[in-house]
Amino acid sequence: MSEIPGTASGAMWQSSAPGSIYDYIKVASFSIGPDGLVDQWSKRAVELFGITAEEVRGKDPVEVFMPADLRPRGHRKVAEILDGKEWTGLVPFRVPGQDRAHGLAEIYVMPSETERGEQAALCIVVDVRALRRIESDLAASQAIFGQSPFGFLLFGTDLTVQRANQRFATVFGGAAEEHRGRTVDDYLSRPEADRMNAALRRVLETGEAVTDLQIVGTVPGSTDRRHWAVNLYRVHGGSGRPVGVAGLGTDVTRRQMAAREAANARRNLALLNEASARIGNSLDLETTARELLDVAVPGFCDLASVDLYQGLLTGDEAPPGQFAAVHAESFGGGSAELRRVAFASAVSDAPLMTTPDCVPEGGGPTEVGEVHRYPFNSPCASALRTASPQTIPGRDGSLVQSTLAVPMMAHDTVVGLVQFARTKGSEPFGDRDRALAVELAARAAVCIDNARLYRREHERALILQRSLLPPGDPEAAGLDIACRYLPGTTATEVGGDWFDVIELPGHRTALVVGDVMGRGLRAAVAMGELRTAVRTLALLDLEPAEVLSALDEIARGLGSPGSPSQLRRSTGGAQIPHQASPKSRREADLSEVYLATCVYAVYDPVTRRCTFANAGHLPPVLVEPGEEALLLDVPPGMPLGVGGEPFEEVEVELPEGALLALYTDGLVESRDHPLDEGLRAFRTALTDPGRPLEDVCDHVLNTLDTRHGEDDIALLMARVQGLPAESVGDWHLPREPRSVGRARELARGQLVAWDLEALVDTVELLVSELVTNALRYGEGEIRLRLLRDRTLVCEVWDAGLVQPRRRRARDTDEGGRGLQLVGLLSASWGSRRTPRGKTVWFELPLPDGGGSAEPTVEQLLSMF
Repeated sequence: MSEIPGTASGAMWQSSAPGSIYDYIKVASFSIGPDGLVDQWSKRAVELFGITAEEVRGKDPVEVFMPADLRPRGHRKVAEILDGKEWTGLVPFRVPGQDRAHGLAEIYVMPSETERGEQAALCIVVDVRALRRIESDLAASQAIFGQSPFGFLLFGTDLTVQRANQRFATVFGGAAEEHRGRTVDDYLSRPEADRMNAALRRVLETGEAVTDLQIVGTVPGSTDRRHWAVNLYRVHGGSGRPVGVAGLGTDVTRRQMAAREAANARRNLALLNEASARIGNSLDLETTARELLDVAVPGFCDLASVDLYQGLLTGDEAPPGQFAAVHAESFGGGSAELRRVAFASAVSDAPLMTTPDCVPEGGGPTEVGEVHRYPFNSPCASALRTASPQTIPGRDGSLVQSTLAVPMMAHDTVVGLVQFARTKGSEPFGDRDRALAVELAARAAVCIDNARLYRREHERALILQRSLLPPGDPEAAGLDIACRYLPGTTATEVGGDWFDVIELPGHRTALVVGDVMGRGLRAAVAMGELRTAVRTLALLDLEPAEVLSALDEIARGLGSPGSPSQLRRSTGGAQIPHQASPKSRREADLSEVYLATCVYAVYDPVTRRCTFANAGHLPPVLVEPGEEALLLDVPPGMPLGVGGEPFEEVEVELPEGALLALYTDGLVESRDHPLDEGLRAFRTALTDPGRPLEDVCDHVLNTLDTRHGEDDIALLMARVQGLPAESVGDWHLPREPRSVGRARELARGQLVAWDLEALVDTVELLVSELVTNALRYGEGEIRLRLLRDRTLVCEVWDAGLVQPRRRRARDTDEGGRGLQLVGLLSASWGSRRTPRGKTVWFELPLPDGGGSAEPTVEQLLSMF
């Protein structure tokens, strides 16, 4: 068992390990005998002077080593030494064979005695160059260690501090010497100290340096967290044996803060970029709110919710930001009603979000979809009222550490409130976070406001479109009707295509399909004007060609002041050049909206004949039972609004069960295939017309490649049923007075046959009036016709061209009250021109079993 040096049990002899200080100093020794000659020469002397013992032993050291000019002085010194004097000095020396000095030795000469008592000397020699080099190294080491602006520690093999520089002591307090013997546990928290000790042991064991080890801690007298970057490397002795670990620490707190700020800035930019891509993809209010929370949680916060004004969600026309002011009194001074539309949480099993001091009236958390109000003095109500964000700190024991209540501003209007919350353990919200929250809320608010405006305009557009199209399922005598309308502009669901089913006198029906050039709301407005004009002209009971001619004049007038006719007059009929004034070009562009195509058909269920007129529209398609679909040869006139060309009529007899289809070009025309191919595909899709008409419409739309969205589509189908012969009474009467009585008899007999006895008295009276007028004011033969369908229609025809005119008779007049009586007792009445005269008609509803209503006294007196 070895003994420990310095213990009381005795001393232990041990050799100096290679690489000791003596190796660096290069200490050598030799001795001089009484004769002044070298008698002993050490191995170190051999290394220092480069001369072996055989070469120098027995020789005068002065003659061997010293230059010639210094030898006299050297002999004197040797003589003094041999007289018993000690001497220390610097002696230049040379290597034998060289005349010039090449070294400087510091010699310590100590007198000695031989066994015979003779004077001798022992010389200790040190190479001055090695001493100067060691001094320089020590000075450099001291400068680096002591004057370094970084904290410097030298740990021993036992991981205790062996030395600390002044910079380290300045940071951690005390003098540098006072830190000797301490460990890292004296400076760092337990987790950080364990990391540091593990790194020190790894460096000491493996020799692999550790660079940029991040250590977090505090310094005495401060609670601020500091960050240090520590570099560790193993220190070796001269023999290469590890003697400890050197540690260099740099305070990188500011760098860490800057890096964190940069990371936060990058995160914020990334969040804003993500927000731009993800928020506002839908024009739905609730979906946009959820998109905002998908971006914010968990990238920005741990919990978040969105409240929108209830009035905004219900379509209130008042600006949302004024709700709080408008309804403050009714709400007891609190906020206006809000609805929770979205909530998101990155915390598992987190309760519904309830911000401290912002508990809604009634208390408790707010469910998604619940309507609530915030108290007047709450931070959330203040944020809504002042349109400025509020930072709300968390409470002790609460999951939430801090909350940002941010009003959602869109065009200086508050539309709602978004709350961002971070839980305990997360970094509190800073100024940069506050700015980001405002930006996120603003972007979502703009999208929500756009969605609100879109929904409002969309609802208005739908109201407009529905008002312009036939309400419900159109009905017509002798026809089974089915229709479809698909707008090309899906954003507003309005377009320029239209169809209409108009009931005409005599149970006839006008079928109309048109297409205004252009798309969107402007085309829909133009379509509405043209549709109204068509209905007005149809009520005049004009022929189809006359309707289109009048409609063409109306269409040209709708474009005023930039109508095509006016532009042609102002430009001499030439096309407007590109160099024309902006006003002229703008007027020309506006006039193009009122160019339209249209097909107008009138179907008579009694004769089962249909008369067509076409204004630049695609031809109708007819499918007769058992036959292939064919395009009717209806001459396509010029589009409406162009003018200058007459329209032709074509009359076609439609067999029972035939299918007639009117459509717009959006159904058959596409940029991907020619028109002929689309028409062929349309005709092929109508190969099975016997199915229910609604199914036929769906089959056509599902079969054809309509490319819905490129253009509007209108489809009107009618299956011919005709009016049965037993529902028609038709008689010719001679032009003589007794025809009045004959007309009453015929009408009475037909009504009895139809079980319409309740209408006999009224019909007899009105038929008598119409036949009498035909005899008095008309010409030629008289024709009486009764038609029974959903109503009863009576028509009286004669060859006269003078149209009857209803007027108020004077009190002294004996006549002139016949048409007043017709108008009073009938549901409707009128007259129309025919190719060979005129027809006067009236219509009565079929009895419902309660008997016909008799005219009141006031109604009868109104005729006088």
